[in-house]
Amino acid sequence: MRIAVDAMGGDHAPYEIVLGAVEAVSKYKCEVVLVGDEVQIKDVLKQHSAEHNSKIIIYHASEVISMDDHPGAAVRRKKDASVVVATRLVREGYCDAVVSAGSTGAAVAAALFGMGRLKGIERPTIATPIPNLTGTTVLLDSGANVDSKPKHLVQSAIMGAIYAQHVIGVENPRVGLLNIGEEATKGNEQVLATYPLLQKLKAINFIGNIEGRDIPRGTVDVVVCDGFVGNVVLKLGEGMANVILQLVKEAVKQSNWFTKIASFMVLPALRSLKKKLDYAEYGGAPLLGVNGGFIICHGSSHSKAIQNAIRVAMEFCEHDVLDHIRETIEREGMVINE
Repeated sequence: MRIAVDAMGGDHAPYEIVLGAVEAVSKYKCEVVLVGDEVQIKDVLKQHSAEHNSKIIIYHASEVISMDDHPGAAVRRKKDASVVVATRLVREGYCDAVVSAGSTGAAVAAALFGMGRLKGIERPTIATPIPNLTGTTVLLDSGANVDSKPKHLVQSAIMGAIYAQHVIGVENPRVGLLNIGEEATKGNEQVLATYPLLQKLKAINFIGNIEGRDIPRGTVDVVVCDGFVGNVVLKLGEGMANVILQLVKEAVKQSNWFTKIASFMVLPALRSLKKKLDYAEYGGAPLLGVNGGFIICHGSSHSKAIQNAIRVAMEFCEHDVLDHIRETIEREGMVINE
């Protein structure tokens, strides 16, 4: 399997991106195509004695889309941007999927222009895994579309359920619609119109409305909302996780000698908690609905996150997620386009 990696995308590019690719090649025995400035990429590879690794290919791209660029305009203007070129390599069949930690807007635009949408899908959606008490909840959309129509949320529900089942391994995943209450009569116009459409679907296990507190509890496997709400939920969760870990550290520092000794006994549990809450462990989130595999990473991703994102890209391809989405969308076509 060959994964294209946008080597110039992200806060710590290209060093951390290239290092993550080197680690992934070693761990997962895949091929990686590093797309970006050849000189900079080679320099990082030499630092890690990987410049002659036959499983690492460099594909030069002379341009970069920055966080300040307008996504759509930049993708059209910068034809040789690393994320644009990486996407083209997938469209042409040279690579199986793309991994990028660059601008989310540019990633979505590059995927739409370069790969196109799957038939029956009007807007792609970002499916982000969130840790809960029992495993993982898939949140979508987490930022691709800030304004969504009911049919877009229905399409997201189908794709999220497929991803949760075939990649995360949840049998008959429970799908919930994020709302301000569980009652079917609550919510804004968007949610009220979406609810009955989700009820009609035969392809998903719709359990009704859920509230924000249900996400960390693990009472739902797939949560559907528009990208504005989803991104707020995601960023709040990241912030709370960091604050909790910081508060624990400060509490230990300020405690007496007896408490400090006791803290060493729970250290393994705290490390396990930190690992579960660390986004780097999840690697990246798939952009569902485009005609190809595209994994979007956190902008501040370090090598560990990139390594795991490449693993996610491989799993996406190995489980034939695109084919499962195509088949289900075709079966449910009458409902999702209402």
